[in-house]
Amino acid sequence: MRVGFSKRVRAERRLLLAGAVVLAVAGTAALAAPVVRQAGGVSQTLVQAIEAPPHRVEPQQAMRLVWRGADIDGDGQPDFANPTGKGVRTTDAYGCGDFGASRDGGSRRHEGVDFMADPDQSVAAPISGYVTKIGFAYPGDRQLKFVEITNPALRYAARVFYVDPHVEVGQTVRIGQPIGAHHTLEQKYPGGMTDHVHLEIIDNVGERVDATRLITATREPAAPRARG
Repeated sequence: MRVGFSKRVRAERRLLLAGAVVLAVAGTAALAAPVVRQAGGVSQTLVQAIEAPPHRVEPQQAMRLVWRGADIDGDGQPDFANPTGKGVRTTDAYGCGDFGASRDGGSRRHEGVDFMADPDQSVAAPISGYVTKIGFAYPGDRQLKFVEITNPALRYAARVFYVDPHVEVGQTVRIGQPIGAHHTLEQKYPGGMTDHVHLEIIDNVGERVDATRLITATREPAAPRARG
């Protein structure tokens, strides 16, 4: 009896060892349900490894920030546009670019929205209309200018500051058309002001309006890159 028992133990050990080798070779393979059969009076469990395809990790789709202008005249087309295509200036050494942000220690409020810009980048017309004024952003400063565009049909005007103009007073412009290049603020505000253009939207009664209510940002899937 002991001899038969010892043989049975050795046989089962050999089967377990063979199963371990199969699992080691299979790696990440899935395991099928065990198949049990009788052979020579000894119960043997055969573990069958079935190769499975590796788990596929889908790459995360790239997203892009898209700015969309409000359609206030109902023609299905946007009536406002982001002049730089970039985000709103965040807090830096001189404050932040949000509409209504504190200025001069709280004595006044920011009357526009600052859209970040790169030095010398093209600046687009935020509305269609005609150029009603080109002026200086600060008294006595002949470097930093603004361009004012008025649209009588919409009854809105827009002023874009810190632009070297490529347009003239009286010229008709369309929304998105280049009107100049951004003039860097490094000399005027040394020590950490983010380069930007200051956009003021003015309604028909002369009140400043928060531009981010008319030009809103959404995230959309980026277009796939063309393979060369």
